[in-house]
Amino acid sequence: MYLALLVIFLQFSELYTQDKVFTFNTVEIKVEPSVKVRNGAPMSIICHADISKSADFQLKYNFTIFKDHKLVFMTVSDTGDAQYEVPVAKSSDTGDYQCTVKADKKTRSSDPVHVWVTGMTKPTLTADKRDVLEGEVVKLRCELPEEDPPLQFCFRKIKTNSTPRETCVPESYTNFSVLEVSVEEGDNILQFDCFGRRNVKLEWEDSAHSNKTLVTVREPFIKPTLTTVPSSNNVTEGDQIQFECSTVVVEMRDIEIILQKNKSILNSVQDKKLLRYSTVATLEDSGEYLCKVEQGGASKTTKLNVVVSELFPKPTLVASMTKLDKNKELILNCSINGFQTANFSIIRKNANGDIPLKNSQTLKMRVNVNDTGSYTCKAEVKGIVKESKPVRINVYAPVSKPTLSVAGGLPEVVLGKPLQLICHSVMGTPPKTFRFYKGDDVEKIVINDTYATFLDENIRLNDQRGYRCDARNNHSSGVKTSDILNVTVIVPVRDASLGSVPYGEVEDGSEIAFLCSVKEGSLPILFRFFKKTDNEVLLFEKIEHRDRAMWHKETMKRQDTGTYYCVASNRANVDVRSQPITISVILAAWKKGVVAALVLITIAGAGALALWWFLRKKKKAKGPSMEMSGSALAANLTSEKLARQPNDGDYYSGSGYIEDSENHMKSTDESKGPDLESAEVEYTEVEVSTLDPHRAPVQKGTETVYSEIRKANNDSMENRHSRISGHPDAT
Repeated sequence: MYLALLVIFLQFSELYTQDKVFTFNTVEIKVEPSVKVRNGAPMSIICHADISKSADFQLKYNFTIFKDHKLVFMTVSDTGDAQYEVPVAKSSDTGDYQCTVKADKKTRSSDPVHVWVTGMTKPTLTADKRDVLEGEVVKLRCELPEEDPPLQFCFRKIKTNSTPRETCVPESYTNFSVLEVSVEEGDNILQFDCFGRRNVKLEWEDSAHSNKTLVTVREPFIKPTLTTVPSSNNVTEGDQIQFECSTVVVEMRDIEIILQKNKSILNSVQDKKLLRYSTVATLEDSGEYLCKVEQGGASKTTKLNVVVSELFPKPTLVASMTKLDKNKELILNCSINGFQTANFSIIRKNANGDIPLKNSQTLKMRVNVNDTGSYTCKAEVKGIVKESKPVRINVYAPVSKPTLSVAGGLPEVVLGKPLQLICHSVMGTPPKTFRFYKGDDVEKIVINDTYATFLDENIRLNDQRGYRCDARNNHSSGVKTSDILNVTVIVPVRDASLGSVPYGEVEDGSEIAFLCSVKEGSLPILFRFFKKTDNEVLLFEKIEHRDRAMWHKETMKRQDTGTYYCVASNRANVDVRSQPITISVILAAWKKGVVAALVLITIAGAGALALWWFLRKKKKAKGPSMEMSGSALAANLTSEKLARQPNDGDYYSGSGYIEDSENHMKSTDESKGPDLESAEVEYTEVEVSTLDPHRAPVQKGTETVYSEIRKANNDSMENRHSRISGHPDAT
């Protein structure tokens, strides 16, 4: 039973909950009478919530209205509407309004609506003074009590028959502004007003103008008067001119009178009503003068134009000549056109101060170089001093004979390199004009004080023309010419080659000659001979005044085998290296014969020993019966020996028969003579050599070496050549 009641209760609760379901459709906000409201008119902000419900039940609505995200109104209602009343709209009510509605646990907000309250309230203007003096300050206050900042206040100063002068002041945090206005000269009766201004959606909106405030202005002093004695249009140079400036003051307090010309203050007085200033008039005193009276912030001025007539013109300085030689006479004369009675003086201008030369109208002097400079003259009449225009006097000393030299020192140049020349003239007044000649042709003209340089980049081998230069200045002596400078053209060494005799191979203990030559190059030439090793070894060097050099090496050894080259150079400082050649040191012919003989003797001895051992062994085995057969064998061996003699050589066995045979063979061998010996050497020793490209008979270097050797050592080399040519290894 209880269970049934519980189930029924839960079902009724679920039905009751389902009956209170609701949802927000929209939340809207509107403005009456419109979103654009005139300032001072009533305005209503209405918020409406459109809600759908599952049944007819009551809801509590919490309404909140915001202006520019700031809370301005809040209420609770049983209906879906709420209204915010503004009885008097002001410009500060302008902004974006938005409504938020909360019911039960649900909240919904409207879209924002911009409301613009047009127009502003009329501001009020007050002044701290209504009666002021010129130069004093009036403090104005403009206020918009019903408006909210930020605002801008504009003050206007209104003068009779003139355009109002407007000054605007922004105020970010207050609804009023204060401005101090200075009362200026000529301000008699002034009126002031103001208006407010605000920015709405990037548009400026102005209020109506405030009430006008009247301010009366009084003068603290009158405008000053400025006079001259004599009158301003009747002043001549040398006259004493006096200026007077005066005014009438209401109150003699902090008053000042100033006299100035071209912004330069000439004189001033304080707490006085009169200023005086006097001076001797000059042409420079012509112009506009200004007298100014100041008191506090008030200021008044008077202007006067003064014209000073010329008493006499500026003097003129005339020189007998402006360019002259040293020790010549110079005459300077100072004069005034149409005016004779004056005190004259002639002066030389100097950076440290003028130097008076003579208090006279004329000056005669014999000049020196140090007299070069600017000269003027001064004339004085009635205390007025005038100076002439300067005259430039140039005194010249003659140039000395120039010297022409090469910048490097020595009068020589390497072919292909530029040549720099210097022409120098020690004496003479600058500027000097230098001219360079190559032969009879002018190459360059230079203007300088003491020297000039010339660069000749067109150097040729057959260029034998000499160089010279001349110098001149404004002296009447004319041109001075240097001595002729002949420059040696150095030709760099080119195409070095190395040859030798013999070439390629040389016998051990023999001599060899090396010849290093070049195709061209200026003499003398330094020849250096090297053997190529890990470290370049200098073997011989020699300076020759011809295009070749020879080096004799008396004795060649096996360790002298290697690669040789030569290097040639001259004053051009360019090393030219030849192609290397290879020299092999071989055994001499007589050494080969000795070696062959030793080999044959060794072989013959070994054969004889073997035969002796064989016969002795056989004799012991067979006894005396075998002696004849042994003798026959010996005879056969002897015949075989004679047939094989060139290969077997001499040998010795110890028996008388063999000894006779041996002696017979020796005599036979001796009868063969040197030809047989030579044949034996050739037969026993064989050399195989590869073809050396350096031994080609067409090589010019080798031919040169042969020629030089024949020329230098004709006899010795001929004998040696005949000796070597008979050998099969001769080159």
